[in-house]
Amino acid sequence: MTTTTLNVKGMTCNHCVQAVEGALTELSGVERALVDLKANSVAVEYDESVVTVEQMTEAIEDQGYDVEA
Repeated sequence: MTTTTLNVKGMTCNHCVQAVEGALTELSGVERALVDLKANSVAVEYDESVVTVEQMTEAIEDQGYDVEA
């Protein structure tokens, strides 16, 4: 398993947390996603042989949030 942290802009409340975490955990290969609302980030534990950072970024952006490198 690999862990990465993505910077996510636009999250303001628990609904945002649930949307981002839910979108990520629905992806095959994502073991866990934990949003830090104060830091505007999400830590993702995933299997890099199954899912890519690009796929995770797209899943977050599909929820209406911006991911910064």
